[in-house]
Amino acid sequence: MSDEFQLEQYLTKGVEKIVKGAIKATFQNPKQSLFFAQYALASKEAAKLRKTSEKKGEHIPPFLIASITSHCNLHCSGCYARSNHQCEDTEAVDQLNKEEWNAIFQDAKKLGIGFILLAGGEPMIRQDVIEAAGKIPEIIFPIFTNGTMIDETYEKLLDKYRNLIPVFSIEGHKSTTDDRRGVGVYEKVISSMKQMQSKNLLFGASITVTKENIIEVTSSEFTSQLAALGCKVVFYVEYVPVTEESTSLAPQEKEREYLSRQLEQLRIHQENIVFISFPGDEKSSGGCLAAGRGFFHINSHGGAEPCPFSPYSDSNVRDTSLKEALQSNLFKKLQSEEVLMEEHAGGCVLFERREIVEAMLL
Repeated sequence: MSDEFQLEQYLTKGVEKIVKGAIKATFQNPKQSLFFAQYALASKEAAKLRKTSEKKGEHIPPFLIASITSHCNLHCSGCYARSNHQCEDTEAVDQLNKEEWNAIFQDAKKLGIGFILLAGGEPMIRQDVIEAAGKIPEIIFPIFTNGTMIDETYEKLLDKYRNLIPVFSIEGHKSTTDDRRGVGVYEKVISSMKQMQSKNLLFGASITVTKENIIEVTSSEFTSQLAALGCKVVFYVEYVPVTEESTSLAPQEKEREYLSRQLEQLRIHQENIVFISFPGDEKSSGGCLAAGRGFFHINSHGGAEPCPFSPYSDSNVRDTSLKEALQSNLFKKLQSEEVLMEEHAGGCVLFERREIVEAMLL
């Protein structure tokens, strides 16, 4: 690794910061706070495993994104997954089963991967996979969900396995959320948050940031509302355009600087919430963290991809281990040719350079 930028150290400190923030945010919830205190020890052990691999010249990222299904019950406007046919109204054929996903999670634990973000489609459709994930307390599984499927069964599951943390997608207030996700979705999300709060269960919110909603979703009014509902972590995810026409919605340098300033203030005044920005300040992280630098993506069929917004793969975890997938030709080319370090207009460098990524598969 370069002497100028130590990626492993940067990422390990990032994980430690998230865990410390979670302990602080859940201080008044003894059961949840105890879990994070125990997880902090597991996180240190995971960091040691990654450091050992690093010394051998094998970089293991601390994060993995797992799209455990392509099935979704909503039709959100501008959905990247649907536009790329990665999201359907029914379960696709030949997707990974519960046993295969469990094997992936166990493999990840052995490598020192401490966070696995469960996505979809709508991940809560796959309750079998989520329950398998819950049985691995050494890994935290944020579940990025549209919030429409929380019921008594899920409440009991989330109470039993504290490493499962639902992260509800919300676009802002009622009109902004319903405009993108469908009429009535906002009320369902708020209802799910209230259910979590009534059971004293940890949850977060995921917000897709565009030029249109950036002021609304970073306002103290909006974040205070989330805090009052019991939200403990907020992910701000930059919008990735699905068409050339929608590129105008993607945050650019001006909006990123605004988001950075707002996050500084929010972290001071909303101490009970952990605020995370993605992709965040790529300059401070030495470029885009996809393709195994900081994380990578496994799609619902097992394909190892640079990230969800770059759906290209030359290896499948049905045929290879996670460690071998991280050494795939595609990942190596993306890192060695420094595509991940390039400047880009907004949203995602791999989306903008998709023609280059496609050419690497030839």
